[in-house]
Amino acid sequence: MLDILSDGFRQAKERLQGKATLSPDNVREATEIVRQSLLEADVEYGVAKAFLARVSEAALGQTVQLKAGGGKMRVSPGDHFINICREELEFLMGPVETGLKFATARPTVIMMVGLQGSGKTTTTGKLSRFLGRQKRKVLLAAADVYRPAAVEQLKVLGTKVGVPVHAAPAGTSPVDICRDAIAEATRLGCDTVLLDTAGRLTIDSELMQELVNIKSATKPDHIMLVVDSMMGQDAVTTARSFNETLDISGIIMTKLDGDARGGAALSIKQVTGKPIRFLGIGEDLDRLEEFRPEGLASRILGLGDVVGLMQDFERVSERDRTEDAMKMLQGQFSFKDFYEQLSMIQKMGPLKDIMAKLPIQGMIPKGVNVDDGELTKIKAMIDSMTESERLNPSLFNDSRVRRIARGSGRPANEVSELLKKFKAMRGMMGMMGKNLGLLGKIPGMGALNQMNQLRKLAQGGMSGGGMPGMPGMPAGMPGMPGMADMMGAFGGMGGMGAPKRANVDRDKLKKLRKAAKTARKKNRR
Repeated sequence: MLDILSDGFRQAKERLQGKATLSPDNVREATEIVRQSLLEADVEYGVAKAFLARVSEAALGQTVQLKAGGGKMRVSPGDHFINICREELEFLMGPVETGLKFATARPTVIMMVGLQGSGKTTTTGKLSRFLGRQKRKVLLAAADVYRPAAVEQLKVLGTKVGVPVHAAPAGTSPVDICRDAIAEATRLGCDTVLLDTAGRLTIDSELMQELVNIKSATKPDHIMLVVDSMMGQDAVTTARSFNETLDISGIIMTKLDGDARGGAALSIKQVTGKPIRFLGIGEDLDRLEEFRPEGLASRILGLGDVVGLMQDFERVSERDRTEDAMKMLQGQFSFKDFYEQLSMIQKMGPLKDIMAKLPIQGMIPKGVNVDDGELTKIKAMIDSMTESERLNPSLFNDSRVRRIARGSGRPANEVSELLKKFKAMRGMMGMMGKNLGLLGKIPGMGALNQMNQLRKLAQGGMSGGGMPGMPGMPAGMPGMPGMADMMGAFGGMGGMGAPKRANVDRDKLKKLRKAAKTARKKNRR
């Protein structure tokens, strides 16, 4: 997602490496790289020009000094330049209030509009699921009477989401369908109505007049425009036309995960004056995110989006995870715990999207393949274990490994590798959880210590067939115990393809394993 933009900012930062300050010459070089990536990503020319002017003005001649104890420490020009870009990107796309205002004495009416092919009907289903999680009782109105099977598609989505769908016999006008849907919602006790209106392949006067008539008849509280981000600048033009006619409330951008350009996301607020409210990412009905300018700006700059990742976790988590976090910190988790974590990761969405939200983008090799199918293979191996084996990995021997290999359809060496990495991860986590002393009793110090330990391991050469530790994503992070470490330790099996480091301090590894083993024995007492 947004690969072209991310590459441009990364190259600009690299161009500033080794510079003592931001000068007119090196700022001009960096902004030229960014300019090319913005235009290649289909950002509207005027928006790109204004953005670069603001970045240049803020960057020129500045050196940032942070006090550290009694001395001073300089932030590198590259980091300062990227921070300026982050602030300007947030300004470009925000501010935005994603929360919807609801009526009190009648059903809230939300009118969904857009061109055909933008994903409007699917997005209507996603929004109904989103509102359902907020305890809203939703009714869907099938007012797209022109596109073949549009009504049936909405009925299928309604069944999946568990909300009623109001449809009318053939020949009923869309205006009457929408008006009757509101009355039906009142009768059924629904407090929110989503009007799935018709689209066209292109904007025409007939389409716009029908939408104006629906707006006049239903007086919607919100008009949400669904826009296909893959249309580039055409998406901005479409948004401007709909806004001029209907005065839209906000924009839902779809297919951002399938678009390497994504320039429309940067242009649309500045051109229309109307905010992006939601992002539709992926086909699943749960994949609708509230738009956060700071989150998308951070992801564009390769800084990840931990807040967004935590929101994804909270969406799929069904209970408090504090106990799981303690198990991870003490190195006492089992394959049963690990299996549950893998299942939650899969619910959160594709691995490539999860990886994009981790603040480790500089460590991921360009073009690396993140294969979701590998998680399924790991779960198949765990499925082939007995309950006692899942709870006690020390039971495994060659005979058990061969049996699990036959049961899961995987080679025996893959099963052995899974056991090896699992034990190494458990030992590493147990050691981290015990190396705090009295400081460990201070709230938050556990997570901070783990983050530092993981960063050291990543820099120092811990092998394991993947990206060890995922620095910046501590395993003790509240609510998300060890997800990053699991993905890191099993990186080689997860298709991440990160190369093993050539120089490994085997004595250090041996000491780490011994310390972890001692810690586990103490925990059992």
